[in-house]
Amino acid sequence: MLRKYKIYIENIKAEKIYPFGTTLEEIIKDKKIETPYPILGAMVNHTLKELNYMIYKPKTVNFIDYRHPDGRRMYLRSLTMVLFKAAVDLYPHYKLKIEHTVSGGIFCELEGLITTENQEKVVAKLRNRMQEIINADIPFLRDEIRTEQALKIFEEFDLDDKCVLMRTRKQFYSSVYKLNDVVNYFYGYLVPSTGYLKKFDLVKYFEGMMLVLPQDDNPDQLSKIIVHNKLFEVFREFKEWVEIIGVPNVGQLNEMTLQGKIGDIIKISEALQEKKLASIADMVNRRKEDVRVIFVSGPSSSGKTTFAKRLSIQMSVIGFKPVVISMDNYFVNRKFTPCDEDGNYNFESPQALDIKLFNQNLLALFDGKEIELPKFSFSEGKRYYDGSKLKMKKNSIIIVEGIHALNPIISETIPAKRKFKVYVSALTPLNIDSNNRIPTTDNRLIRRMVRDNLYRNYSALETLQRWPSVHKGEEKYIFPYQEEADVMFNTALLFELGVLRRWAEPLLQEVPPVVPEYSEAKRLLKFLSYILPIADKEIPPTSILREFLKGSSFDYS
Repeated sequence: MLRKYKIYIENIKAEKIYPFGTTLEEIIKDKKIETPYPILGAMVNHTLKELNYMIYKPKTVNFIDYRHPDGRRMYLRSLTMVLFKAAVDLYPHYKLKIEHTVSGGIFCELEGLITTENQEKVVAKLRNRMQEIINADIPFLRDEIRTEQALKIFEEFDLDDKCVLMRTRKQFYSSVYKLNDVVNYFYGYLVPSTGYLKKFDLVKYFEGMMLVLPQDDNPDQLSKIIVHNKLFEVFREFKEWVEIIGVPNVGQLNEMTLQGKIGDIIKISEALQEKKLASIADMVNRRKEDVRVIFVSGPSSSGKTTFAKRLSIQMSVIGFKPVVISMDNYFVNRKFTPCDEDGNYNFESPQALDIKLFNQNLLALFDGKEIELPKFSFSEGKRYYDGSKLKMKKNSIIIVEGIHALNPIISETIPAKRKFKVYVSALTPLNIDSNNRIPTTDNRLIRRMVRDNLYRNYSALETLQRWPSVHKGEEKYIFPYQEEADVMFNTALLFELGVLRRWAEPLLQEVPPVVPEYSEAKRLLKFLSYILPIADKEIPPTSILREFLKGSSFDYS
């Protein structure tokens, strides 16, 4: 007798009994479930599943479209597979590389093919071929096969980096996706078929091309491309660093770890950062007749605090007397903090800071006056003074760090020539392989999760619950001003995810299956499983990574 199970469908708040083996796609048709945009997948007991998933136990199901973060990831992976097939069809002897998110899209390259002369023609041919594949509505077929079989297939398609990754990961079985005559591997699910990918564009961008996706909240419209020259230059710089170190992806990093050479990677990575820090100090020195304050901005968990402290050391080396001020000390009293649309305190808003007092203090310091530095008690939500005073000496320079430091409103009364602005972020230079990128936000989220647990006693669940609000604030208040910077600094370290894995994994494993954040915890656990653990014993006490771990020689109190 065929077993039957109760399935609760969150979209329609209804329950129905279905026989063993019923697919999610069949449930959609049976209950005529609709969402504002095409259904791409489903959360089954808070775990992402494809629409061909067959039920075998009682489940709670929530069907998702592009507006859900996992829906967008499915869409991007699927579109990447279409671009991969188009590249194989048209240019089989050139390797496609999916690089990083920038300017509202995904930067991609066909190594050794695109030149200034042929760029427009190549990109147009690829775009047209992608559209043909999408119009054909070809199904994405996934198969779980023995890893040794997968390796042979990937070797046929010259996907050497995937082979290295799978050999170092050491799993019995691996997932292989097939689109007609091409195969590839992704560390997440795809949509059912190419016909779901209605909206996309492929445009030329610098020396490569930009894969343009629909807007997050309005999938009928494509994202707007806003050129970020300085940000792109940082990615280009770190691409050169990756070539110097010789570790372009996770597979190579794992090999270095297995061979006992990770210590060299740590030393070189830290030395490259120190060299960049010294060059920034030299840039300030060349403007020493005018500059009185260095503003350091960046999103959450970018390493602003340690960067500011390390920059102060470099400034001391060349004769300055730096003083570091945190903008956190200028928060308004809790009762004056603005609220968001849900009525919650909006600590991400620049209006949560006492901008008037901050500007008054800076101008007073420039005039040679002594000020009393405010402090802020986060536990009491109040400003206080403990007698700390500050007065600029000869050759003094102020370093101000805070998430809003590049927002013009923060330093509106400070003359432009007095300011030097630095944007700091963790722009991950490492990819899982040539077609699977590591999102910068994942790097920062894992950093924050570890730090929140070590220093604030927050669980991984609490960090995951706060993260959407944090990221929303970054999109509104921080990212729009990044190009205001005189220089950008990348705090990401090639080896750091291997180190953070040892701390983050047990925290993520504590997230219970009954909460919506379970799906995100599970995704991050799978992502981290590709990276072999790395010990932190060789990381210096001044490393930016120490801000999120233990063992820093800097005082963060």
